[in-house]
Amino acid sequence: MEYLIPIEIEPLEEGGFLATSPILQGFLAEGRTIAETMEIAQDVARKLIESYIEHGDPLPKALTRQARRKKSEHIKVSVPIMLPA
Repeated sequence: MEYLIPIEIEPLEEGGFLATSPILQGFLAEGRTIAETMEIAQDVARKLIESYIEHGDPLPKALTRQARRKKSEHIKVSVPIMLPA
């Protein structure tokens, strides 16, 4: 089963990035790069959802259950690009 979870990634002042989700309470993922942050975010989200299911808690209603994506579907994201000053 696959779910689509909205996440927001922001740069941290001390370096690295932080991911949060408006629909998964307690969801935080931090990494050195956006790619690493997204990878960690997937693991954290998976564990949170597994915990909801294991404890019999209802999943957030805003959580979107996704059938397998068709190859023609696109996912749009925005990423910050930092250039030297």
